[in-house]
Amino acid sequence: MQQTFDELGTALRHITFVVVDLETTGGSATAGASITEIGAVKVCRGEKLAEFQTLVRPSQPIPPFISVLTGITNSMVADAPRIEAALPAFLEFARGAVLVAHNAPFDVGFLRHYCELMGIGWPRFDVLDTAKLARRVITRDDAPNCKLSSLARLFRSTTTPNHRALSDARATVDVLHGLMERLGNLGVHTLEELQTFSSRVSSAQRKKRHLAEQLPHSPGVYLFRDGRGRVLDVGTSKDLRARVRTYFTASETRSRMGEMVGLAESVEGIVCATALAAEVRELRLIAEHKPRYNRRSKFPERVSWVKLTVETWPRLSLVRKVLNDDADYLGPFRSRQQAEAAMSALHESFPIRQCSDRLPRQPSRSACALAEMGRCLAPCDGSVSERDYLVTVESLRHSLDASPARVTAAVRQRMDLLAKAERFEEAASHRNRMTSFVRAAARTQRLRALTSCAEIVAALRDDDNRWSVHVIRHGRLAAAGVIPPGVSARDWTDMLQLAADTVVPGPGPAPAATPEESEKLLRWLEQPGVRLVHVEGTWSCPIDGAESQCELLDAVDTSRNSVVPFDDHRHSATLSRPAR
Repeated sequence: MQQTFDELGTALRHITFVVVDLETTGGSATAGASITEIGAVKVCRGEKLAEFQTLVRPSQPIPPFISVLTGITNSMVADAPRIEAALPAFLEFARGAVLVAHNAPFDVGFLRHYCELMGIGWPRFDVLDTAKLARRVITRDDAPNCKLSSLARLFRSTTTPNHRALSDARATVDVLHGLMERLGNLGVHTLEELQTFSSRVSSAQRKKRHLAEQLPHSPGVYLFRDGRGRVLDVGTSKDLRARVRTYFTASETRSRMGEMVGLAESVEGIVCATALAAEVRELRLIAEHKPRYNRRSKFPERVSWVKLTVETWPRLSLVRKVLNDDADYLGPFRSRQQAEAAMSALHESFPIRQCSDRLPRQPSRSACALAEMGRCLAPCDGSVSERDYLVTVESLRHSLDASPARVTAAVRQRMDLLAKAERFEEAASHRNRMTSFVRAAARTQRLRALTSCAEIVAALRDDDNRWSVHVIRHGRLAAAGVIPPGVSARDWTDMLQLAADTVVPGPGPAPAATPEESEKLLRWLEQPGVRLVHVEGTWSCPIDGAESQCELLDAVDTSRNSVVPFDDHRHSATLSRPAR
């Protein structure tokens, strides 16, 4: 465990900085501009360690106005090395340091561009931009602007910037030290704090930095609590201490989070075996505590489902809960409006009854207006036999469970007719209904495919070459761990399975966890590189299922912002008003 606050990040006093400046023939490397000079100063603990300077012979003549600005002429660079020699030399000079530049995107952009052209891998430099940092620290009372010349005067630099690379780099060193001195008085002592500093973080927030000290550098979940122990906010991170620290330093500038930190009196950290386990634990804790400062995942129960009822004359119903009643469910939907749109798409495709009361086996009522319009088979007045009605119900069930083709075909036919009549707004309404249904069907089918498997054991090699293993039962995370070095992977995985939670499934597409948890596990399983160790059950989706409609859904989404007719050999519906 690291015991001091200085160890929360990379202490500035231990860092070697390479302050770099370039002179170029233009403002953009991608537009063909070349580097004409590289200047850099290496510093650590406020002391200069070394300097680097070289002219560079560009691939084209230097424009006259650039020569006037920098004083670098074509004759001066005639015998200078090409960028192919100068750049590797600079990269070797800067190896292991933090790059600093004034308006860093410009200088670093040129360096990266030429690395790519030369086939050189760009080193993973940390980059600090003194211009960006100055805009967060310097006020108009300090300097009229954040140009290098203005900041050099403010901090009384010993070098005056003159558009020559080494001189400007030396001036930037003095600006960097001046900024660091100011920020040190505000409690900024690490590279991470320096990179993310914002004046919007109050001093009261910074004074609570000690709350992060006891957290480990491990993946897990953190809980902010107030003085009464109530959970204010729940989050997850691959590095608990580093993430929580940002709430008290700089990168967390949301006003709500500033308010939350003001109320927080303690931070609890829960170490998790893997990043995925931490994400799942976060979902469960948010659902349990419903923290006031979390906005997402607080109310997993507030979803809607479209239910195909189990009765003599089945119908579609909008419900809040999945019951153990052998009914078919479509969803979940995050809003009632989406559920109603999907249900409307089904009603347009299948003329089942839309009345909400139960009908006896032999009803004797008068038909409703929907029957007169041909949109209901009208079992209420005996117009259809129970057998024929159930044939239509089975077709609807097939659309839910296997293939949405009949629904999409019926809705698109209706859209065609409306578009030809230039009733574009109505066509768009039908389009939205179709989209809601297809996306919900795809979600339901993917969930059911996963949750129908009693157990899935899968592994993924992490960035550190260690294998993360997860045991998933009926769509719920039952165990997680990382295989230790030097042990039998098979024996260790068997032990993990034996120690995993027992999961008893309930009804519906998400029988053992929230749909959000099961979908998070699905996304992890579908990553490249995941290896299936063991599968108990059949994990598969219908070959003609809703996922096969992805191309159509993408086209529909594109059409929403389109102003031209949508018409080709695959999708013939005109979905928006044509240009006049």
